[in-house]
Amino acid sequence: MENQISEEALAKLEKKLRHIAGAIKQNGRKILNNYPITNPQFIALQWLHEEGDLTIGELSAKNGLAFSTTTDLVDRMEKNELVERVRDTNDRRVVRIHVLEKGKRIIKEVIIKRQQYLGEVLENFTEEQTNSLIELLDLLHDQMKTINENS
Repeated sequence: MENQISEEALAKLEKKLRHIAGAIKQNGRKILNNYPITNPQFIALQWLHEEGDLTIGELSAKNGLAFSTTTDLVDRMEKNELVERVRDTNDRRVVRIHVLEKGKRIIKEVIIKRQQYLGEVLENFTEEQTNSLIELLDLLHDQMKTINENS
């Protein structure tokens, strides 16, 4: 199924997605202002929450940050009692980052606030429009993952 998309349509789509991502990021920063956590720390916490305990190397790859930057990030998060370093039970040489209760609470609260914001944004959408949006975003995300994995 080959689809020829005009340069004009691609330009409009890229711009809309960039503006949507910017609005979400801006709102996320506002929410995080009420918490003792930075945006990069929150992103790291989200990965740990979704994927489970990760090594510094795995977390670096997920965040797209240098190993040393991730180490500093985890040091600060550990100091703020958001995470702890834990030795892997199968291989004592491996150290994993584990989210503590304070970190879990922050993730939960922030995600609830983000969902409330999204609820406000989608207030005038019909259920059908919302479901179509979800379906199209799933398709877009799956396609991006496929292309990223193959490149």
